[in-house]
Amino acid sequence: MSRSEQQPSAGASMTDPVRYPSAASEPMRTKRGFVLVLMTLLVPGSAQIVAGDRRIGRIALRVTLAVWALLAAAALLLLLNRSLLINIITNPFASLVIILALVALALGWALLFINTLRLIRPLLLAPKARPAVGIALVLALILSSGTLGYAAYLLNVGRNAIGSIFSAGPSIEPVDGRYNFLMMGGDAGDDRTGRRPDSLSVLSVDAKTGQTAIISVPRNLQNAQFSEDSPMRQIYPDGYDCGDGCLINAINTEVTNEHADLYPGVADPGAQATLEAVSGSLGITVQAYVLVDMDGFAKLIDAMGGIRIKAGGWVPISGETIDEASGIHGMPLGWIPAGDNTLDGYHALWYGRSREFVDDYARIARQQCVQQAMLQQLDPATLLSKFEDIASAGTKVVDSNISSSQLGSFVDLAIKAKGQDVKRLTIGPPDFDASFSTVPDFDVIHDKVDQLLASASGPQAAGQPGTNLFDGEQVDGLQIDTAQVSAAGGRLQASGPLQPTALPAAGRSPAQQTPAPSSGFTPVTTTPDGEPITEELLNQLKSMGDEQTLRELVATNGQCAPL
Repeated sequence: MSRSEQQPSAGASMTDPVRYPSAASEPMRTKRGFVLVLMTLLVPGSAQIVAGDRRIGRIALRVTLAVWALLAAAALLLLLNRSLLINIITNPFASLVIILALVALALGWALLFINTLRLIRPLLLAPKARPAVGIALVLALILSSGTLGYAAYLLNVGRNAIGSIFSAGPSIEPVDGRYNFLMMGGDAGDDRTGRRPDSLSVLSVDAKTGQTAIISVPRNLQNAQFSEDSPMRQIYPDGYDCGDGCLINAINTEVTNEHADLYPGVADPGAQATLEAVSGSLGITVQAYVLVDMDGFAKLIDAMGGIRIKAGGWVPISGETIDEASGIHGMPLGWIPAGDNTLDGYHALWYGRSREFVDDYARIARQQCVQQAMLQQLDPATLLSKFEDIASAGTKVVDSNISSSQLGSFVDLAIKAKGQDVKRLTIGPPDFDASFSTVPDFDVIHDKVDQLLASASGPQAAGQPGTNLFDGEQVDGLQIDTAQVSAAGGRLQASGPLQPTALPAAGRSPAQQTPAPSSGFTPVTTTPDGEPITEELLNQLKSMGDEQTLRELVATNGQCAPL
Protein backbone atom coordinates (compact mmCIF):
# COMPACT_ATOMS: atom_id res chain seq x y z
CA MET A 1 0.00 0.00 0.00
CA SER A 2 1.43 3.40 -0.93
CA ARG A 3 2.06 6.00 1.78
CA SER A 4 -0.48 8.41 0.30
CA GLU A 5 -3.20 5.82 0.30
CA GLN A 6 -2.39 4.67 3.83
CA GLN A 7 -3.27 8.16 5.06
CA PRO A 8 -6.94 8.97 5.42
CA SER A 9 -8.22 11.53 2.96
CA ALA A 10 -9.91 14.69 4.10
CA GLY A 11 -13.11 13.78 5.86
CA ALA A 12 -12.21 10.12 6.12
CA SER A 13 -12.68 8.52 9.49
CA MET A 14 -9.94 6.46 11.11
CA THR A 15 -12.75 4.38 12.57
CA ASP A 16 -14.01 3.24 9.14
CA PRO A 17 -14.28 -0.55 9.77
CA VAL A 18 -13.74 -1.47 6.11
CA ARG A 19 -10.45 0.36 5.60
CA TYR A 20 -9.33 0.44 9.23
CA PRO A 21 -10.48 -2.80 10.91
CA SER A 22 -8.33 -2.34 14.04
CA ALA A 23 -10.98 -0.21 15.72
CA ALA A 24 -13.87 -2.48 14.72
CA SER A 25 -15.48 -5.14 16.86
CA GLU A 26 -14.69 -8.83 16.31
CA PRO A 27 -18.09 -9.58 14.69
CA MET A 28 -17.58 -6.63 12.34
CA ARG A 29 -14.08 -7.88 11.39
CA THR A 30 -15.49 -11.34 10.61
CA LYS A 31 -18.25 -9.85 8.49
CA ARG A 32 -15.70 -7.61 6.76
CA GLY A 33 -13.54 -10.65 5.91
CA PHE A 34 -16.41 -12.53 4.26
CA VAL A 35 -17.51 -9.41 2.36
CA LEU A 36 -14.00 -8.76 0.97
CA VAL A 37 -13.78 -12.40 -0.22
CA LEU A 38 -17.19 -12.09 -1.89
CA MET A 39 -16.26 -8.78 -3.53
CA THR A 40 -13.05 -10.28 -4.96
CA LEU A 41 -15.04 -13.23 -6.30
CA LEU A 42 -17.86 -11.22 -7.88
CA VAL A 43 -16.08 -8.00 -8.93
CA PRO A 44 -12.30 -8.55 -8.93
CA GLY A 45 -10.54 -5.36 -7.84
CA SER A 46 -13.47 -3.96 -5.86
CA ALA A 47 -12.06 -5.15 -2.52
CA GLN A 48 -8.82 -3.27 -3.19
CA ILE A 49 -10.78 -0.14 -4.16
CA VAL A 50 -12.63 0.01 -0.84
CA ALA A 51 -10.07 -1.46 1.54
CA GLY A 52 -6.61 -1.58 0.01
CA ASP A 53 -4.35 -0.23 -2.71
CA ARG A 54 -6.69 1.69 -5.00
CA ARG A 55 -4.16 1.68 -7.85
CA ILE A 56 -4.17 -2.13 -7.95
CA GLY A 57 -7.94 -2.08 -7.58
CA ARG A 58 -8.41 0.28 -10.52
CA ILE A 59 -6.20 -1.87 -12.77
CA ALA A 60 -8.06 -5.04 -11.76
CA LEU A 61 -11.42 -3.36 -12.18
CA ARG A 62 -10.55 -2.19 -15.70
CA VAL A 63 -9.54 -5.73 -16.60
CA THR A 64 -12.80 -7.04 -15.08
CA LEU A 65 -14.90 -4.59 -17.07
CA ALA A 66 -13.00 -5.44 -20.26
CA VAL A 67 -13.62 -9.17 -19.70
CA TRP A 68 -17.31 -8.54 -19.09
CA ALA A 69 -17.48 -6.53 -22.31
CA LEU A 70 -15.84 -9.38 -24.23
CA LEU A 71 -18.26 -11.89 -22.70
CA ALA A 72 -21.19 -9.68 -23.68
CA ALA A 73 -19.81 -9.43 -27.23
CA ALA A 74 -19.42 -13.24 -27.34
CA ALA A 75 -23.01 -13.70 -26.15
CA LEU A 76 -24.22 -11.29 -28.83
CA LEU A 77 -22.16 -13.11 -31.45
CA LEU A 78 -23.64 -16.41 -30.26
CA LEU A 79 -27.09 -15.06 -31.03
CA LEU A 80 -26.26 -13.32 -34.31
CA ASN A 81 -23.41 -15.34 -35.85
CA ARG A 82 -22.82 -18.57 -33.97
CA SER A 83 -20.57 -20.08 -36.66
CA LEU A 84 -18.18 -17.09 -36.51
CA LEU A 85 -17.85 -17.46 -32.75
CA ILE A 86 -17.07 -21.18 -33.07
CA ASN A 87 -14.56 -20.46 -35.84
CA ILE A 88 -12.79 -17.98 -33.56
CA ILE A 89 -12.62 -20.47 -30.70
CA THR A 90 -11.38 -23.30 -32.96
CA ASN A 91 -8.88 -21.18 -34.90
CA PRO A 92 -5.37 -22.35 -33.88
CA PHE A 93 -3.96 -18.85 -33.34
CA ALA A 94 -7.08 -17.35 -31.75
CA SER A 95 -7.52 -20.34 -29.44
CA LEU A 96 -3.88 -20.02 -28.33
CA VAL A 97 -4.45 -16.34 -27.51
CA ILE A 98 -7.59 -17.26 -25.53
CA ILE A 99 -5.71 -19.98 -23.64
CA LEU A 100 -2.90 -17.58 -22.69
CA ALA A 101 -5.45 -14.94 -21.67
CA LEU A 102 -7.31 -17.44 -19.48
CA VAL A 103 -4.07 -18.49 -17.78
CA ALA A 104 -3.11 -14.84 -17.19
CA LEU A 105 -6.56 -14.06 -15.77
CA ALA A 106 -6.41 -17.12 -13.51
CA LEU A 107 -3.01 -16.07 -12.12
CA GLY A 108 -4.10 -12.44 -11.74
CA TRP A 109 -7.27 -13.43 -9.91
CA ALA A 110 -5.26 -15.70 -7.60
CA LEU A 111 -2.92 -12.81 -6.76
CA LEU A 112 -5.94 -10.63 -5.99
CA PHE A 113 -7.18 -13.23 -3.51
CA ILE A 114 -3.76 -13.33 -1.86
CA ASN A 115 -3.87 -9.55 -1.64
CA THR A 116 -7.41 -9.78 -0.23
CA LEU A 117 -6.17 -12.17 2.46
CA ARG A 118 -3.61 -9.52 3.47
CA LEU A 119 -6.38 -6.91 3.62
CA ILE A 120 -8.51 -9.16 5.84
CA ARG A 121 -5.63 -9.34 8.37
CA PRO A 122 -6.47 -12.80 9.77
CA LEU A 123 -4.69 -12.11 13.07
CA LEU A 124 -7.36 -9.51 13.89
CA LEU A 125 -10.12 -12.11 13.47
CA ALA A 126 -11.49 -14.12 16.34
CA PRO A 127 -9.71 -17.50 16.54
CA LYS A 128 -12.92 -19.37 15.73
CA ALA A 129 -13.61 -17.18 12.67
CA ARG A 130 -10.19 -17.59 11.06
CA PRO A 131 -10.76 -21.12 9.64
CA ALA A 132 -14.19 -20.17 8.26
CA VAL A 133 -12.88 -17.07 6.48
CA GLY A 134 -9.84 -19.01 5.25
CA ILE A 135 -11.99 -21.84 3.86
CA ALA A 136 -14.29 -19.31 2.16
CA LEU A 137 -11.29 -17.64 0.51
CA VAL A 138 -9.84 -20.97 -0.68
CA LEU A 139 -13.21 -22.07 -2.10
CA ALA A 140 -13.62 -18.73 -3.87
CA LEU A 141 -10.08 -19.06 -5.25
CA ILE A 142 -10.82 -22.54 -6.61
CA LEU A 143 -14.14 -21.40 -8.07
CA SER A 144 -12.55 -18.45 -9.86
CA SER A 145 -8.93 -19.13 -10.77
CA GLY A 146 -9.44 -22.89 -10.76
CA THR A 147 -12.34 -22.64 -13.20
CA LEU A 148 -10.38 -20.37 -15.54
CA GLY A 149 -7.35 -22.65 -15.39
CA TYR A 150 -9.44 -25.74 -16.12
CA ALA A 151 -11.16 -23.94 -19.00
CA ALA A 152 -7.74 -23.12 -20.45
CA TYR A 153 -6.72 -26.78 -20.08
CA LEU A 154 -9.86 -28.09 -21.82
CA LEU A 155 -9.51 -25.53 -24.59
CA ASN A 156 -5.93 -26.69 -25.14
CA VAL A 157 -7.10 -30.33 -25.26
CA GLY A 158 -9.70 -29.39 -27.87
CA ARG A 159 -7.15 -27.34 -29.79
CA ASN A 160 -4.77 -30.31 -29.97
CA ALA A 161 -7.59 -32.68 -30.96
CA ILE A 162 -8.73 -30.37 -33.76
CA GLY A 163 -5.17 -30.10 -35.02
CA SER A 164 -4.82 -33.90 -35.01
CA ILE A 165 -8.15 -34.72 -36.68
CA PHE A 166 -8.85 -31.91 -39.13
CA SER A 167 -6.75 -30.53 -41.93
CA ALA A 168 -5.38 -27.06 -42.49
CA GLY A 169 -6.44 -27.10 -46.13
CA PRO A 170 -8.75 -24.75 -48.01
CA SER A 171 -12.43 -24.38 -47.23
CA ILE A 172 -15.03 -26.25 -49.26
CA GLU A 173 -18.08 -24.73 -50.86
CA PRO A 174 -21.56 -26.28 -51.08
CA VAL A 175 -22.52 -27.90 -54.40
CA ASP A 176 -26.14 -27.43 -55.47
CA GLY A 177 -26.76 -25.98 -52.03
CA ARG A 178 -25.48 -29.03 -50.11
CA TYR A 179 -22.41 -30.27 -48.28
CA ASN A 180 -21.74 -33.96 -48.92
CA PHE A 181 -19.47 -35.88 -46.54
CA LEU A 182 -18.32 -39.45 -47.02
CA MET A 183 -18.33 -41.38 -43.75
CA MET A 184 -16.02 -44.42 -43.85
CA GLY A 185 -15.57 -47.00 -41.14
CA GLY A 186 -12.98 -49.76 -41.31
CA ASP A 187 -10.07 -51.53 -39.69
CA ALA A 188 -6.46 -50.41 -39.96
CA GLY A 189 -4.35 -52.87 -38.00
CA ASP A 190 -0.56 -52.81 -37.73
CA ASP A 191 -0.35 -55.48 -40.44
CA ARG A 192 -2.31 -53.47 -43.00
CA THR A 193 -1.43 -50.70 -45.40
CA GLY A 194 -4.50 -48.55 -45.71
CA ARG A 195 -8.00 -49.32 -44.51
CA ARG A 196 -10.57 -51.49 -46.26
CA PRO A 197 -13.78 -49.68 -45.31
CA ASP A 198 -16.56 -51.98 -44.14
CA SER A 199 -19.00 -49.08 -43.92
CA LEU A 200 -19.61 -46.36 -46.51
CA SER A 201 -22.28 -43.71 -46.25
CA VAL A 202 -22.74 -40.17 -47.53
CA LEU A 203 -24.10 -37.54 -45.18
CA SER A 204 -25.70 -34.83 -47.31
CA VAL A 205 -26.62 -31.61 -45.49
CA ASP A 206 -28.54 -28.63 -46.84
CA ALA A 207 -26.19 -25.65 -46.43
CA LYS A 208 -28.97 -23.33 -45.24
CA THR A 209 -31.47 -25.43 -43.31
CA GLY A 210 -29.37 -28.34 -42.08
CA GLN A 211 -31.86 -30.86 -43.48
CA THR A 212 -29.97 -34.12 -43.78
CA ALA A 213 -30.06 -37.23 -45.95
CA ILE A 214 -27.97 -40.38 -45.54
CA ILE A 215 -27.10 -42.55 -48.53
CA SER A 216 -25.63 -45.94 -47.59
CA VAL A 217 -23.34 -47.59 -50.13
CA PRO A 218 -22.77 -51.34 -49.72
CA ARG A 219 -19.15 -52.38 -49.41
CA ASN A 220 -19.67 -54.99 -52.16
CA LEU A 221 -20.82 -52.51 -54.84
CA GLN A 222 -19.18 -53.56 -58.12
CA ASN A 223 -18.10 -51.55 -61.15
CA ALA A 224 -17.98 -48.32 -59.12
CA GLN A 225 -17.72 -45.25 -61.35
CA PHE A 226 -14.98 -42.73 -60.67
CA SER A 227 -15.83 -39.04 -60.98
CA GLU A 228 -14.74 -37.31 -64.16
CA ASP A 229 -11.85 -35.48 -62.48
CA SER A 230 -10.52 -38.59 -60.73
CA PRO A 231 -6.98 -39.75 -61.65
CA MET A 232 -8.26 -43.32 -61.33
CA ARG A 233 -10.28 -42.89 -64.53
CA GLN A 234 -6.98 -43.26 -66.36
CA ILE A 235 -6.83 -46.84 -65.11
CA TYR A 236 -10.54 -47.69 -64.95
CA PRO A 237 -12.30 -45.47 -67.53
CA ASP A 238 -15.37 -47.75 -67.56
CA GLY A 239 -15.57 -48.22 -63.81
CA TYR A 240 -13.82 -50.39 -61.26
CA ASP A 241 -14.42 -53.52 -63.32
CA CYS A 242 -11.41 -55.79 -62.77
CA GLY A 243 -13.50 -58.74 -61.58
CA ASP A 244 -15.45 -59.98 -58.57
CA GLY A 245 -12.67 -58.84 -56.24
CA CYS A 246 -13.01 -55.23 -57.37
CA LEU A 247 -15.55 -54.12 -54.79
CA ILE A 248 -15.80 -50.46 -53.87
CA ASN A 249 -14.26 -51.07 -50.44
CA ALA A 250 -11.10 -52.46 -52.07
CA ILE A 251 -10.27 -49.13 -53.74
CA ASN A 252 -8.74 -47.65 -50.60
CA THR A 253 -6.16 -50.40 -50.19
CA GLU A 254 -5.36 -50.73 -53.91
CA VAL A 255 -4.73 -47.01 -54.36
CA THR A 256 -2.72 -46.80 -51.12
CA ASN A 257 -0.51 -49.73 -52.17
CA GLU A 258 -0.27 -49.31 -55.95
CA HIS A 259 -1.44 -45.90 -57.19
CA ALA A 260 -0.45 -43.36 -54.55
CA ASP A 261 1.71 -41.64 -57.18
CA LEU A 262 -1.50 -40.50 -58.91
CA TYR A 263 -2.27 -38.31 -55.88
CA PRO A 264 0.83 -36.18 -55.21
CA GLY A 265 0.48 -34.06 -52.11
CA VAL A 266 -2.68 -35.85 -50.93
CA ALA A 267 -2.41 -37.02 -47.32
CA ASP A 268 -4.54 -40.16 -47.81
CA PRO A 269 -4.74 -41.18 -51.51
CA GLY A 270 -6.85 -44.26 -50.73
CA ALA A 271 -9.52 -42.28 -48.92
CA GLN A 272 -9.53 -39.63 -51.66
CA ALA A 273 -9.94 -42.25 -54.40
CA THR A 274 -12.80 -43.89 -52.49
CA LEU A 275 -14.45 -40.48 -52.19
CA GLU A 276 -14.16 -40.05 -55.96
CA ALA A 277 -15.65 -43.50 -56.57
CA VAL A 278 -18.62 -42.74 -54.34
CA SER A 279 -19.08 -39.36 -56.04
CA GLY A 280 -19.13 -40.91 -59.51
CA SER A 281 -21.35 -43.82 -58.50
CA LEU A 282 -24.00 -41.62 -56.83
CA GLY A 283 -23.79 -38.82 -59.40
CA ILE A 284 -23.06 -36.11 -56.83
CA THR A 285 -20.00 -34.18 -55.70
CA VAL A 286 -18.72 -35.40 -52.34
CA GLN A 287 -16.49 -32.66 -50.97
CA ALA A 288 -14.89 -34.24 -47.91
CA TYR A 289 -14.49 -37.45 -45.96
CA VAL A 290 -14.41 -38.57 -42.36
CA LEU A 291 -12.62 -41.87 -41.77
CA VAL A 292 -13.32 -43.76 -38.54
CA ASP A 293 -11.02 -46.54 -37.40
CA MET A 294 -13.39 -49.16 -36.03
CA ASP A 295 -10.84 -50.70 -33.66
CA GLY A 296 -10.54 -47.33 -31.93
CA PHE A 297 -14.28 -46.67 -32.25
CA ALA A 298 -14.92 -48.57 -29.01
CA LYS A 299 -12.79 -46.04 -27.09
CA LEU A 300 -15.03 -43.20 -28.24
CA ILE A 301 -18.20 -45.04 -27.13
CA ASP A 302 -16.61 -45.80 -23.75
CA ALA A 303 -15.59 -42.14 -23.38
CA MET A 304 -19.25 -41.20 -23.91
CA GLY A 305 -20.34 -43.62 -21.20
CA GLY A 306 -21.95 -46.05 -23.67
CA ILE A 307 -24.98 -45.76 -25.95
CA ARG A 308 -28.58 -46.90 -25.52
CA ILE A 309 -30.40 -48.75 -28.28
CA LYS A 310 -33.47 -50.95 -28.82
CA ALA A 311 -32.46 -54.06 -30.78
CA GLY A 312 -34.93 -55.93 -32.94
CA GLY A 313 -33.13 -59.28 -32.75
CA TRP A 314 -30.14 -61.05 -31.21
CA VAL A 315 -26.72 -60.14 -32.64
CA PRO A 316 -23.75 -62.54 -32.37
CA ILE A 317 -20.25 -61.55 -31.31
CA SER A 318 -18.63 -63.78 -33.89
CA GLY A 319 -15.85 -66.20 -33.11
CA GLU A 320 -12.97 -67.21 -35.34
CA THR A 321 -13.70 -67.48 -39.06
CA ILE A 322 -13.65 -71.12 -40.16
CA ASP A 323 -14.46 -70.72 -43.86
CA GLU A 324 -13.65 -67.36 -45.55
CA ALA A 325 -15.58 -68.23 -48.72
CA SER A 326 -18.86 -69.03 -46.97
CA GLY A 327 -18.35 -66.73 -43.99
CA ILE A 328 -18.88 -69.55 -41.50
CA HIS A 329 -17.58 -68.79 -38.00
CA GLY A 330 -16.91 -70.88 -34.95
CA MET A 331 -18.90 -70.66 -31.74
CA PRO A 332 -19.89 -67.05 -30.98
CA LEU A 333 -17.99 -65.34 -28.18
CA GLY A 334 -21.24 -63.89 -26.91
CA TRP A 335 -24.59 -62.41 -27.94
CA ILE A 336 -26.21 -58.97 -27.76
CA PRO A 337 -29.85 -59.64 -26.84
CA ALA A 338 -32.98 -58.28 -28.46
CA GLY A 339 -34.70 -55.45 -26.59
CA ASP A 340 -33.33 -52.45 -24.70
CA ASN A 341 -29.54 -52.38 -24.31
CA THR A 342 -26.87 -50.06 -22.97
CA LEU A 343 -23.79 -50.90 -25.00
CA ASP A 344 -20.21 -50.20 -24.01
CA GLY A 345 -17.60 -49.68 -26.70
CA TYR A 346 -16.81 -53.35 -27.24
CA HIS A 347 -20.45 -54.37 -27.64
CA ALA A 348 -21.37 -51.28 -29.71
CA LEU A 349 -18.51 -52.12 -32.08
CA TRP A 350 -19.74 -55.68 -32.51
CA TYR A 351 -23.34 -54.54 -32.83
CA GLY A 352 -22.36 -52.43 -35.83
CA ARG A 353 -19.82 -54.91 -37.22
CA SER A 354 -21.52 -58.33 -36.97
CA ARG A 355 -23.04 -59.81 -40.13
CA GLU A 356 -23.12 -63.51 -39.25
CA PHE A 357 -26.48 -65.21 -40.06
CA VAL A 358 -27.74 -62.07 -41.87
CA ASP A 359 -26.65 -59.98 -44.86
CA ASP A 360 -24.68 -56.74 -45.11
CA TYR A 361 -27.85 -54.68 -45.25
CA ALA A 362 -28.92 -55.65 -41.74
CA ARG A 363 -25.48 -54.55 -40.61
CA ILE A 364 -25.82 -51.24 -42.47
CA ALA A 365 -29.12 -50.59 -40.66
CA ARG A 366 -27.46 -51.28 -37.29
CA GLN A 367 -24.52 -49.03 -38.14
CA GLN A 368 -26.92 -46.20 -38.97
CA CYS A 369 -28.65 -46.78 -35.64
CA VAL A 370 -25.36 -46.64 -33.71
CA GLN A 371 -24.46 -43.38 -35.47
CA GLN A 372 -27.83 -41.88 -34.56
CA ALA A 373 -27.53 -43.01 -30.94
CA MET A 374 -24.12 -41.34 -30.68
CA LEU A 375 -25.41 -38.07 -32.13
CA GLN A 376 -28.59 -38.02 -30.04
CA GLN A 377 -27.00 -39.06 -26.76
CA LEU A 378 -23.87 -36.89 -26.91
CA ASP A 379 -25.61 -34.04 -25.12
CA PRO A 380 -23.80 -30.91 -23.87
CA ALA A 381 -23.67 -32.20 -20.29
CA THR A 382 -21.98 -35.43 -21.37
CA LEU A 383 -19.60 -33.55 -23.66
CA LEU A 384 -18.55 -31.13 -20.94
CA SER A 385 -18.23 -33.73 -18.19
CA LYS A 386 -16.23 -36.16 -20.35
CA PHE A 387 -14.66 -33.71 -22.77
CA GLU A 388 -11.07 -34.75 -22.17
CA ASP A 389 -11.77 -38.47 -22.65
CA ILE A 390 -13.90 -37.85 -25.75
CA ALA A 391 -11.32 -35.54 -27.33
CA SER A 392 -8.51 -37.97 -26.55
CA ALA A 393 -10.45 -40.90 -28.03
CA GLY A 394 -11.35 -38.84 -31.10
CA THR A 395 -7.70 -38.31 -32.03
CA LYS A 396 -7.23 -42.09 -32.11
CA VAL A 397 -10.44 -42.80 -34.00
CA VAL A 398 -11.10 -40.10 -36.57
CA ASP A 399 -9.22 -38.74 -39.56
CA SER A 400 -10.63 -36.21 -42.00
CA ASN A 401 -9.73 -33.81 -44.78
CA ILE A 402 -12.29 -31.28 -43.52
CA SER A 403 -10.66 -27.91 -42.94
CA SER A 404 -10.57 -26.79 -39.32
CA SER A 405 -11.43 -23.29 -40.56
CA GLN A 406 -14.98 -24.48 -41.32
CA LEU A 407 -15.73 -26.20 -38.05
CA GLY A 408 -17.87 -23.29 -36.93
CA SER A 409 -20.09 -23.48 -40.00
CA PHE A 410 -20.46 -27.25 -39.74
CA VAL A 411 -21.16 -27.23 -35.99
CA ASP A 412 -23.80 -24.59 -36.66
CA LEU A 413 -25.32 -26.82 -39.35
CA ALA A 414 -25.30 -29.78 -36.97
CA ILE A 415 -27.22 -27.72 -34.41
CA LYS A 416 -29.78 -26.78 -37.07
CA ALA A 417 -30.07 -30.43 -38.17
CA LYS A 418 -30.72 -31.73 -34.65
CA GLY A 419 -34.36 -32.77 -34.31
CA GLN A 420 -35.11 -32.62 -38.05
CA ASP A 421 -36.11 -35.62 -40.13
CA VAL A 422 -33.24 -37.61 -41.61
CA LYS A 423 -34.08 -39.11 -45.00
CA ARG A 424 -32.42 -42.32 -46.13
CA LEU A 425 -31.54 -44.34 -49.17
CA THR A 426 -29.62 -47.62 -49.26
CA ILE A 427 -28.12 -48.91 -52.52
CA GLY A 428 -29.41 -52.35 -51.65
CA PRO A 429 -32.24 -53.82 -49.56
CA PRO A 430 -34.73 -52.53 -48.63
CA ASP A 431 -34.55 -49.88 -51.37
CA PHE A 432 -33.09 -52.04 -54.14
CA ASP A 433 -32.99 -55.75 -54.86
CA ALA A 434 -30.25 -57.70 -53.07
CA SER A 435 -28.48 -58.47 -56.37
CA PHE A 436 -28.45 -54.84 -57.48
CA SER A 437 -24.97 -54.09 -56.07
CA THR A 438 -23.52 -56.81 -58.33
CA VAL A 439 -24.91 -55.33 -61.56
CA PRO A 440 -25.83 -51.76 -60.62
CA ASP A 441 -27.62 -49.42 -62.98
CA PHE A 442 -25.96 -46.10 -62.24
CA ASP A 443 -28.54 -44.04 -64.16
CA VAL A 444 -31.20 -45.40 -61.82
CA ILE A 445 -29.00 -44.66 -58.79
CA HIS A 446 -28.45 -41.09 -59.97
CA ASP A 447 -32.19 -40.55 -60.42
CA LYS A 448 -33.04 -41.89 -56.99
CA VAL A 449 -30.28 -39.88 -55.31
CA ASP A 450 -31.50 -36.71 -57.06
CA GLN A 451 -35.05 -37.35 -55.87
CA LEU A 452 -33.88 -38.04 -52.32
CA LEU A 453 -31.83 -34.84 -52.11
CA ALA A 454 -34.65 -32.80 -53.64
CA SER A 455 -36.95 -34.10 -50.90
CA ALA A 456 -34.32 -33.29 -48.27
CA SER A 457 -34.12 -29.67 -49.44
CA GLY A 458 -37.82 -28.81 -49.31
CA PRO A 459 -39.91 -27.89 -46.28
CA GLN A 460 -41.39 -30.84 -44.43
CA ALA A 461 -43.09 -30.98 -41.08
CA ALA A 462 -41.13 -32.72 -38.40
CA GLY A 463 -42.20 -36.30 -37.93
CA GLN A 464 -43.99 -36.53 -41.30
CA PRO A 465 -42.87 -39.41 -43.50
CA GLY A 466 -41.68 -38.85 -47.02
CA THR A 467 -43.70 -39.83 -50.06
CA ASN A 468 -43.55 -43.53 -50.87
CA LEU A 469 -43.56 -44.04 -54.63
CA PHE A 470 -44.54 -47.68 -54.16
CA ASP A 471 -47.88 -47.01 -52.48
CA GLY A 472 -50.46 -49.10 -54.29
CA GLU A 473 -48.03 -49.77 -57.14
CA GLN A 474 -47.54 -53.10 -58.91
CA VAL A 475 -43.85 -54.08 -58.80
CA ASP A 476 -42.74 -57.31 -60.45
CA GLY A 477 -46.06 -58.95 -59.63
CA LEU A 478 -46.16 -57.62 -56.04
CA GLN A 479 -48.80 -55.26 -54.75
CA ILE A 480 -46.88 -52.83 -52.55
CA ASP A 481 -48.88 -50.94 -49.97
CA THR A 482 -47.77 -48.50 -47.31
CA ALA A 483 -49.36 -50.79 -44.74
CA GLN A 484 -46.39 -53.09 -45.39
CA VAL A 485 -44.00 -50.40 -44.28
CA SER A 486 -43.56 -49.98 -40.55
CA ALA A 487 -42.68 -46.81 -38.72
CA ALA A 488 -39.12 -48.05 -38.38
CA GLY A 489 -37.42 -45.85 -40.89
CA GLY A 490 -39.68 -46.81 -43.80
CA ARG A 491 -38.13 -50.25 -43.88
CA LEU A 492 -40.21 -53.32 -44.72
CA GLN A 493 -40.69 -55.26 -41.50
CA ALA A 494 -41.83 -58.80 -40.86
CA SER A 495 -42.48 -60.82 -37.75
CA GLY A 496 -40.24 -63.56 -39.14
CA PRO A 497 -37.32 -63.60 -41.59
CA LEU A 498 -37.49 -61.14 -44.47
CA GLN A 499 -38.39 -62.85 -47.70
CA PRO A 500 -36.82 -61.74 -51.01
CA THR A 501 -40.31 -61.14 -52.45
CA ALA A 502 -40.88 -58.43 -49.84
CA LEU A 503 -38.25 -56.21 -51.42
CA PRO A 504 -38.81 -53.83 -54.33
CA ALA A 505 -37.11 -54.66 -57.60
CA ALA A 506 -33.78 -53.08 -58.49
CA GLY A 507 -34.07 -49.42 -59.22
CA ARG A 508 -37.61 -49.05 -57.93
CA SER A 509 -36.71 -47.50 -54.58
CA PRO A 510 -38.70 -44.72 -52.90
CA ALA A 511 -37.42 -41.29 -53.82
CA GLN A 512 -37.48 -40.19 -50.24
CA GLN A 513 -37.42 -42.12 -47.04
CA THR A 514 -39.21 -41.66 -43.78
CA PRO A 515 -37.50 -40.14 -40.76
CA ALA A 516 -34.94 -41.82 -38.56
CA PRO A 517 -35.89 -45.29 -37.30
CA SER A 518 -38.46 -45.20 -34.54
CA SER A 519 -39.08 -47.68 -31.76
CA GLY A 520 -42.29 -48.84 -33.45
CA PHE A 521 -41.20 -52.46 -33.77
CA THR A 522 -41.40 -55.37 -31.37
CA PRO A 523 -38.10 -57.10 -30.58
CA VAL A 524 -38.16 -60.80 -31.37
CA THR A 525 -37.50 -62.48 -28.03
CA THR A 526 -39.30 -65.81 -28.48
CA THR A 527 -39.29 -68.64 -31.03
CA PRO A 528 -42.37 -69.29 -33.21
CA ASP A 529 -43.36 -71.88 -30.58
CA GLY A 530 -43.25 -69.28 -27.81
CA GLU A 531 -40.03 -70.51 -26.24
CA PRO A 532 -37.82 -67.65 -24.91
CA ILE A 533 -34.73 -67.01 -27.03
CA THR A 534 -31.68 -67.27 -24.80
CA GLU A 535 -27.93 -67.32 -25.32
CA GLU A 536 -27.93 -70.99 -24.32
CA LEU A 537 -30.55 -71.85 -26.97
CA LEU A 538 -28.67 -69.99 -29.71
CA ASN A 539 -25.35 -71.61 -28.78
CA GLN A 540 -27.01 -75.01 -28.72
CA LEU A 541 -28.33 -74.50 -32.27
CA LYS A 542 -24.86 -73.37 -33.37
CA SER A 543 -23.16 -76.40 -31.85
CA MET A 544 -25.72 -78.64 -33.62
CA GLY A 545 -24.93 -76.93 -36.93
CA ASP A 546 -28.53 -75.73 -37.35
CA GLU A 547 -27.59 -72.53 -39.18
CA GLN A 548 -31.00 -72.22 -40.86
CA THR A 549 -32.92 -72.01 -37.59
CA LEU A 550 -30.39 -69.51 -36.28
CA ARG A 551 -30.90 -67.34 -39.36
CA GLU A 552 -34.64 -67.39 -38.81
CA LEU A 553 -34.39 -66.50 -35.11
CA VAL A 554 -32.00 -63.54 -35.63
CA ALA A 555 -33.37 -62.34 -38.99
CA THR A 556 -34.82 -59.17 -37.44
CA ASN A 557 -31.53 -57.98 -35.94
CA GLY A 558 -31.32 -55.23 -38.56
CA GLN A 559 -34.18 -53.48 -36.73
CA CYS A 560 -32.82 -50.91 -34.32
CA ALA A 561 -33.68 -47.56 -32.77
CA PRO A 562 -31.79 -45.26 -30.39
CA LEU A 563 -33.37 -44.93 -26.94
